[in-house]
Amino acid sequence: MTEKLLQFIWQFQYFNTGELKTTGEESVQIIHPGQLNQHQGPDFFNGRVKIGSTEWAGHIELHIKSSDWYRHHHEKDARYGKVILHVVWQHDAEVQDENDQLVPVVELHSRVSGLLLSQYESWMNTPDSIPCGKGLVVPPILHWHNWLDRLLAERLLEKCNRVREHIEATEMHWDEVCWRMVCTYFGGSVNKTSFEQIAISLPMKILAKHKQVPTQVEALLIGQAGLLHSGLEDPYTKMLYREYQFLQKKYKLQVVNLPPSFLRMRPVNFPTVRLAQLAMLIHNSSHLFSKVLETEDLKEVRKLFDVTANDFWHYHYGLEEETSYLPKKTGGQIVDSVLINAIIPILFSYGHHQFNDAVRAKALRWLEEMPAEKNSYTKLFQQHGRTPANAGESQAMLTLKKSYCDAKRCLSCAVGSALLKPARK
Repeated sequence: MTEKLLQFIWQFQYFNTGELKTTGEESVQIIHPGQLNQHQGPDFFNGRVKIGSTEWAGHIELHIKSSDWYRHHHEKDARYGKVILHVVWQHDAEVQDENDQLVPVVELHSRVSGLLLSQYESWMNTPDSIPCGKGLVVPPILHWHNWLDRLLAERLLEKCNRVREHIEATEMHWDEVCWRMVCTYFGGSVNKTSFEQIAISLPMKILAKHKQVPTQVEALLIGQAGLLHSGLEDPYTKMLYREYQFLQKKYKLQVVNLPPSFLRMRPVNFPTVRLAQLAMLIHNSSHLFSKVLETEDLKEVRKLFDVTANDFWHYHYGLEEETSYLPKKTGGQIVDSVLINAIIPILFSYGHHQFNDAVRAKALRWLEEMPAEKNSYTKLFQQHGRTPANAGESQAMLTLKKSYCDAKRCLSCAVGSALLKPARK
């Protein structure tokens, strides 16, 4: 037994409440279990219970053993002076509050279903990636979708926190925030931190001065990544190096301290290719975030990111070795990643910041219109009978896996609650 599990059992009343009595043999009727307190102080606020013939309103404290009251020094803490009931798994001591008044105790260990306890124990001890396994298909489809909606909200709010950091750092410059976020996710999962550093090191006011000359933007981006050097032999890359040397001195630029990685990735995803595509995106676009705000059709937004790196990259993945011809056009995967992880969170954050429900609704609608992501997380849920219908659901499943399954927060999960509920009897 853990205090988290005991809180869960009390909160949802998953125990036998018939002929409930205190350890002093007074009858107990639970009118309301109270509101779970996530901070310091008693476990539940504003509970209401009837003990004997008297109805009480106040706080309720939970412990594994009654003696934990003293171990936690609650008898000296004024916050526990309004505790009306002490709920314990095992009763081993009478306790008093700071006013030397006995606190009524209810013991639960003989009133909780063994099925509930064994089910929870199996989840905590399983090596499976999803503790409840096949139980994922138990909740009705409506409840499942409601749970995904809540998880998606968590996901977006988490991303909003990162957007807010950029907003504060740029003093409310939304176009700058957009550039930082887009650049970050052009780097993919491997290089997003490096690409974020590149974006921060190259503000839009610098890039805007050179956007009409794509090679200069390329030089700035690839140079800031620390990939240009004097030993390059190709005439084009030599030219990029010379351009960067001049621009670096002009703007007093410092190369980022985390160079991008080329390890274990397909050549089309090499950071050189992604940076060249970013350069063309900057060359082609103007006031990108404003255009996103004005556009309602997701297809039109996709076109904004439909770019192809310049001719040199048709025959190269890196800065030196020549390869067979292949235009380096942004594919659907990178565009979807940027939309899901950068554009839509910025849009949602902007709507949240401006109290604009229409903008927030547009962000959610675009997620519903986008295909579900295909990755190790979605495959795992598919194996357990839950297939995401769109990008919103795949994002929700990502939160479910990372924030609940991996942390084994089964008691906070709607699926876990649904699976434990039948065990109440």
